[in-house]
This record gives sequence, C-alpha cells and structure tokens, in this order.
Amino acid sequence: MTPLLHRRLFWPIAALAALLLLNVIVEPTFFAVRIQDGHLFGNIIDILRNGAPTLLVALGMTLVIATRGIDLSVGATVAISGALACSIIAGSSDPAGIGTVATAVGVALGVALVLGAWNGLLVAVFGIQPIIATLILMTAGRGIAMLITEGQIITVSSPTYRVIGGGFWFLLPASIVIAGVVFAITALLTRKTALGLLIESVGINPEASRLAGVRSRNITWTVYVFSAVCAAIAGLMISSNVTAADANSAGLWIELDAILAVVIGGTSLAGGRYSLTGTLVGAFVIQTLTTTVYSVGIPSQITLVFKALVVIAVCLLLSPVWRRRRAVRPSPRKVIA
Repeated sequence: MTPLLHRRLFWPIAALAALLLLNVIVEPTFFAVRIQDGHLFGNIIDILRNGAPTLLVALGMTLVIATRGIDLSVGATVAISGALACSIIAGSSDPAGIGTVATAVGVALGVALVLGAWNGLLVAVFGIQPIIATLILMTAGRGIAMLITEGQIITVSSPTYRVIGGGFWFLLPASIVIAGVVFAITALLTRKTALGLLIESVGINPEASRLAGVRSRNITWTVYVFSAVCAAIAGLMISSNVTAADANSAGLWIELDAILAVVIGGTSLAGGRYSLTGTLVGAFVIQTLTTTVYSVGIPSQITLVFKALVVIAVCLLLSPVWRRRRAVRPSPRKVIA
C-alpha cells in the first residue's frame, strides 16, 4: 500500500473519487447518462464539458511551468479571443456563414500567437521574470478586450459558431472532443518526440541545457505561444457556448484554476518533470469540486474558500515533507535475549 501512496497520481485521483462519491451520496442518480436527440446528457457529461476550457488552459500552463515559468495572462487571452471572434461575427452580414466563423476563429488564434510570442519575447529574450512579464499582458489584455467590445457585452446569433462550445460531435459535446484532440496532440508531441525532454531539460537547468546545445530561448518561446493558443481555444469555447463576449467576466480567475490543476496533478512549480495526465485529473478535480459545492448547497460566496481548502489538503499530501514522513518507517526493535 505504501508504494501506491507515493505515486504521483494517487492523491489527485483519490480526491476526485471522494468528490464523486459525495455527489452520489447527495444525488444517487449522479452517474446516470441518457441519450436525448442523439446526444449524451448527464452530470458527468456536464462536468467534462464545463471542465474542457480549464483543461485546455491547464495544458498550456503545464508546459510553461515545466520551464520554470508562469503565465498569468491566459485569462486576458481568453477574453480577447472571445471578444475578437464575437465582434467579427456580429459585424458580418452573414453571421452563420462558415466563412465568417472560420475568419473569426482564424483571427482569434492568430492574435493569440502574437500575444504568446510577446510573452515569450519578454521572458526568453529580455530575461524578464515570467510572473512580471505575463502580469503586463494580464493587466493590459483586459483593457484590450474592453476596447474591442467597447465596454459592452457583444451577443451573436450564429448556430455555426455555437457548435464550438455548445454543439455536439459524435454524441459528445464538441468542447469535450476539441479538448480531447488537443490533449492527444500535446501528449504525442511531448512523449513521442524530443520536445518533452527538451522542455524538462530547460526546466531542470536552463544554463546546462544551453551548454548542451539545447536552444532554451526557442523552447521557452514555444511554450508561451502554445499556452496562448490553448487559452484562445478556451475563449472561443466559452464565448460560443453563451453566444456572447463579456470582456469583464470571460476567463476571470481561469489562470488560478489552471495553476491549481497543474499543481494538483503533481507538476512542480520549480520546473522540470511534469505530468499531462496529472493535469487532466487536476482539471476535473477543480471542475468536480465546483459542481460539488453547488450540489451540496454551499453558498456561492464561499466557493473560492472551500476550493482553496480542498486544494491545500491535496497539495500537502503531495508535498515532499509528507512523502518523506511516509517513506521513513521506524526500524524494528531488537529483542535482547
């Protein structure tokens, strides 16, 4: 049993299982899934669908943290991408057209590339601390989103655009399919190519990796661009699901949920080794926790406090001090004849 307790994913999975069990106790039909109009519906489906944006942002955050960085600007990127897409669609003469939606999505992702490259430039080239570099865009990004929307909530009427966040593909919500595809591609690129090892080497010792011939700047630049693109996809999901863009609330606190998901999944904030599977579990721990808070009737005003308490408990169980204490066993006493 002791080796199992030391596995990186044991406590996150245990926390997720405990939350699901609590929901079953409160609502015995919690795991019920039904097919209606050719689509899957149920509490579990809702958790997966609502957790998809957090998972996307957390995937990008995982690779950034693995390089000893942090990206506080993802929430602003979520707001900007949603604002851009909705403003383009709302201003078009054919808001439901595939060309219009494709243009809106392309522009949003293109701007996200620029935003990610900006963060990478500040961190990798100018050597600014990641928390400061991304804090700049975190602050300015909300203002940019407000400028795009002119301080208003932009609503759109586009069934084509709504498919991204509110539609269904292959029985499942489209957001689950999109998040699954992005996760699979990320896992393949980082585990089946040298990219994953290069990211870890930069996180463990950037100077040593540079001396070994690794282009640390390029790796750092790449992960910040990837983080911004993941945030933009999440922003498109969120805005298309509600068919509106709100620069004030879109992506608010999502950077904190993403960081918590990464930490719960066992990735160290000190950089180096990381776990995409752990991030996947962590993201759905966060979403299941939010669902549980509402289902058991905890007031929404203290949701963040309750979430923090659970996260602290999981992080303490994952801490090196706890692991060392579990690893040290008292030696058996010798019996003197």
